[in-house]
Amino acid sequence: MSIAFVFPGQGSQVVGMGKALADQFPVARAVFDEVDAALGEKLSAIMWDGPLDALTLTANTQPALMAASLAALRVLEAEAGLDLARDAAFVAGHSLGEYSALAAAGSLSITDTARLLRLRGTAMQAATPVGTGAMAAILGLDFDKVAAVAAEAAQGEVCDIANDNAPGQVVVSGNAAAVERACEIARREGASRAIPLTVSAPFHSRLIASAADAMREALAGVEVRVPRVPLVANVTAAPVSAPDEIRSLLVRQVTSTVRWRESVAFMAEQGVTRLVEVGTGKVLAGLTKRIARQVAAVSIGAPEDVAAFAVAPAQA
Repeated sequence: MSIAFVFPGQGSQVVGMGKALADQFPVARAVFDEVDAALGEKLSAIMWDGPLDALTLTANTQPALMAASLAALRVLEAEAGLDLARDAAFVAGHSLGEYSALAAAGSLSITDTARLLRLRGTAMQAATPVGTGAMAAILGLDFDKVAAVAAEAAQGEVCDIANDNAPGQVVVSGNAAAVERACEIARREGASRAIPLTVSAPFHSRLIASAADAMREALAGVEVRVPRVPLVANVTAAPVSAPDEIRSLLVRQVTSTVRWRESVAFMAEQGVTRLVEVGTGKVLAGLTKRIARQVAAVSIGAPEDVAAFAVAPAQA
């Protein structure tokens, strides 16, 4: 049996996330305290008490989701005897979750990860004026078809593939008018649905190149260590361990497609039979069932999840 540990991205956040773990386990509480100290504010209070509109600000959501993931991981280590270097074949994360994966694997410190994600969220938000960009999920068409739709819709503007999440679930991102055209073309081409997303910026598109520049500068000043477990990178859907390559891929990730479908398929091809989603929500476990049905997927984010994993990790 081979296990991969994966970490969720934006959209999985909920008010109250991680609180039960913090209340019950000191190692979880220590993660939230470290993140609060790194940011110089009580992000944990927003996570646990809201309001939701404050939590969903990109600059808060990104470090908050990382904190919830790392808290759950620390509890798995303390209560279930998890040793990532021994027990995991790979780590991976969806968009900001890639930073959580690197922190989990010891490549980045939690303090540096929190600060990087605060900067990343702020820079992505500031990269384009509000209302000029948009994103939409195209359902029912394969990746190549959506790529053709995006190319036709661009018409001199930006319409990029932001996320290749699963078969028949691809997200486009770019100028608002171009994304609207992409939705219309996709419906005409047989998409089951084309859904505009409620987002604050056109993530993973060329429109937010200034955010990539900000991350390049920030990452240059941070220690990146060789991860204890190879990271399957969003940009390449392939494993990476070299610190300089990790830095480069994190910069490219800002404006590049999140190749999640290919990443999960790669891990399955490498013999991964179980995928453990660590943190809030069950999005990645759900996508896994659509990408590689032979891979058993479970989500760990609450004390009862940890208890089940501790009793029978092989079955979890």
